[in-house]
Amino acid sequence: MKKVGFDNEKYLKTQSEQIRKRIAEFGGKLYLEFGGKLFDDYHAARVLPGFEPDSKMRMLQQLKDEVEIVITINSADIESNKMRGDLGIPYDEDVLRLIDTFRELGLFVGSVVLTRYNSQPAANTFLKQLTALGIRCYCHYPIEGYPSDVAHIVSEDGFGKNEYIETSRSLIVVTAPGPGSGKMATCLSQLYHDYKRGVTAGYAKFETFPIWNIPLKHPVNLAYEAATADLNDVNMIDPFHLEAYGKTAVNYNRDVEIFPVLSATFKKIQGECPYKSPTDMGVNMAGNCIIDDDVCCEASKMEILRRYYAAGVKRYKNQSDDDGEIRKLELLMNQSGITSDICPAVSASLLKAETTGAPAAAMVLPDGRVVTGKTSTTLGAAAALILNALKALGDIDDDLHLISADILEPICELKTQYLKHKNPRLHIEEVLLALTVSALTDPIADLATKQLSKLAGSDAHFSVIISAEDEKNLRRLGINVSCEPKYENKQLYHRNG
Repeated sequence: MKKVGFDNEKYLKTQSEQIRKRIAEFGGKLYLEFGGKLFDDYHAARVLPGFEPDSKMRMLQQLKDEVEIVITINSADIESNKMRGDLGIPYDEDVLRLIDTFRELGLFVGSVVLTRYNSQPAANTFLKQLTALGIRCYCHYPIEGYPSDVAHIVSEDGFGKNEYIETSRSLIVVTAPGPGSGKMATCLSQLYHDYKRGVTAGYAKFETFPIWNIPLKHPVNLAYEAATADLNDVNMIDPFHLEAYGKTAVNYNRDVEIFPVLSATFKKIQGECPYKSPTDMGVNMAGNCIIDDDVCCEASKMEILRRYYAAGVKRYKNQSDDDGEIRKLELLMNQSGITSDICPAVSASLLKAETTGAPAAAMVLPDGRVVTGKTSTTLGAAAALILNALKALGDIDDDLHLISADILEPICELKTQYLKHKNPRLHIEEVLLALTVSALTDPIADLATKQLSKLAGSDAHFSVIISAEDEKNLRRLGINVSCEPKYENKQLYHRNG
């Protein structure tokens, strides 16, 4: 049974209440900048067990009659074909994906804003594509001196030259495919234009991490630093909040650094700043919904360890000498007293690899049991691990074969003889398809397939870097993955499939 440390229903209720309160405070219209992932927030789900990855979307659905979505995308990112690392798709494609997802959930997407627009050829092409699809588009332009030259920014030559986004709802959620897309600048530009039109509106920020009302060095907040180690984000005590209220609150360096400029911008637009600190800007009730601190601490330490292994894999793949990210993660591990010993799957996978002389894997199941998987002539370590885990969860004799060799061998032959793969061993998806077919006539295989949902929350570790396809399918099953930073062989080219 997976341990729960976070009350998700309380979070949905209190977060929605706080947003409605902010709307009322600002006279009925609020621009809400959404930081982080608006849906599929698996980081939050990992460090706050009980948090559902779609919680933010469910919260917005509770407000759907009031919500209008505005998506921003940096025109320079379109031009450079910037990719989402987690999805492997360009930012412009992700905008279309986001629109489809919002619409499927019954949320109104009002428009797309191309920020830092300077007639870039790729941006123009995307603009035409969106217009042809019937999506309202607006252009915001580069502003010289942004964000420090407040006098110029808050003028007709600054925000004034941006196109005004026509909106029709009280809660305008401003989101984007990734960081650096111009969400905050879009919100402030709108406040400038609204003020000129006599429209009363406000701004707030939705950030899940860092959590402002738990300690600075709490593992949940350190896990956020681990997740942003490549950006050099640092959690810190909010000095403005401490000065204004005499109370400590946790924020992060970028918001603290930009707050004086933001405050001056508000004063220039509206005559005064509604906030005394960057923490005041946030709408974040997550800290009030932690119901078992020990569970969240344990989960967060595991996340920091996974981030450490992921950074090692990234450096190894890129053959980079830059170890800044690794050093940052090592520091966080030292601060939290984390070693690889906190995950039994690490030592179990390495021992299995040593005894078999081939790539191996191990997994800690949600009930604490550890299972292993080895490489064979027909199965890769990841596929073997999944089958062994299903046996354990279904109390199936380990000596039983879930899939007959009569089924596996023809699939391996198909891969090599007809599909021209050099490696005959089967990946996870191929094995699960074969298992599903076997389940039609074999009750043991059928029992095994019924265990798949129980894999969620498991922690798997591999003695080598696994294929992107296997890693993707493990994550789809809800399994947390880490790998030793080395390939199975010394070839120069390594396939993702």
